[in-house]
Amino acid sequence: MNTITNQPFLLVEDSDEDFFAFERIFRKLSITQAIYRCSDGEEALDFLYHRGQYSDQKQAPRPSIILLDLNLPGIDGRDVLAQIKQDSDLSIIPVVVFTTSSNPKDVEICYQQGVNSYIIKPINVNKLMRNIQLLMEYWFEANTLPNFVYK
Repeated sequence: MNTITNQPFLLVEDSDEDFFAFERIFRKLSITQAIYRCSDGEEALDFLYHRGQYSDQKQAPRPSIILLDLNLPGIDGRDVLAQIKQDSDLSIIPVVVFTTSSNPKDVEICYQQGVNSYIIKPINVNKLMRNIQLLMEYWFEANTLPNFVYK
């Protein structure tokens, strides 16, 4: 297993139902990383830039991976992705879009902006669990990231 497994996740998800499903699945899969949640794009950017309620870096540690919904209130996921990938300090953090949007334009725009992966949320809970398990196995077991990623 990769050495970054103690690093937290940032889950940017406005739906309480989806967030609680993610939490249950993480527990079932024995995922031990801390999970931080932001409910909209503005809060996610505050978390990443240590602004507002997240000015204390202990409240907002650098995430090992960002799971990002696209359809968020206010600043949407496309804009959050663009800002992350244009910032030299943040652009190295893997961003996985986890969304209900299967629109080919959304997929194309996200990859043009530098998303690391695009996953369409399945409605079936078992498929969702399998997708999350595959995601975790890939990013934290099969994949190797440079040590300097998580300063």
